[in-house]
Amino acid sequence: MMQSDTFQATSAPVADNPAWGPEAFEARLREQGRAYHIHHPFNVMLNSGRATPDQIRGWAANRFYYQIAIPVKDAAVLSNCPDREVRRGWVQRILDHDGFEFEGPGGTVRDEGGIEAWLRLAGAVGLSREEVLDLRHVVPAVRFAVDAYVNFARRAPWQEAVCSSLTELFAPEIHKQRLANWPEHYPWIEPEGLNYFRGRISQARRDVEQGLAITLGYFTTRALQDRALQVLQFKLDILWAMNDAMAQRYGVSP
Repeated sequence: MMQSDTFQATSAPVADNPAWGPEAFEARLREQGRAYHIHHPFNVMLNSGRATPDQIRGWAANRFYYQIAIPVKDAAVLSNCPDREVRRGWVQRILDHDGFEFEGPGGTVRDEGGIEAWLRLAGAVGLSREEVLDLRHVVPAVRFAVDAYVNFARRAPWQEAVCSSLTELFAPEIHKQRLANWPEHYPWIEPEGLNYFRGRISQARRDVEQGLAITLGYFTTRALQDRALQVLQFKLDILWAMNDAMAQRYGVSP
């Protein structure tokens, strides 16, 4: 189950307390990392070396549904945002995931993007490209949670959609754990399959700078700040619910 009611993502706070300053507000946003899915039993199992090959394959196949939803979510942010400068920065996220290709003075410049990198990860753990792309392994509850996140980004004010992306505050640590632990725990995984995590460490830091600047600049009253904390908790719940669904389908090894 989600850790808190998703209804909070559509209900506004009514508190009329003094606003926190930027540093105090950022500290409260970061405090919510205690609910990040790095602490979920299913993820703890993965990073401690207790997962079976089938559990790792199930995780990779289901997380792919989240990966392909991210650029759709980011396109929703762009479609709702009237600020040209924000759009110019935010569009990089779509390119990071979808990849790009253009002709430059020195020839073709190409980046296959994070979705392709995830497909290579899936191949490295023993999944065929076809079975990942056709989504046959995606658990219904994972699909429901991811779709709920995309729908939120489409309907919410764009600043709230930006705030929901701040789970990236906590993402570098989970990627570092995988890079540090998985080669030892799972030597059967082809090393190049882990390149997705290497790339996301630097990208996530850059994305955090942009998302945090927008959030700190917009949510400047206590009511808005309380709302931001609710929105971030909603996104944390989405990620937690995905792990709940995978744990139910594939089990958690002792």
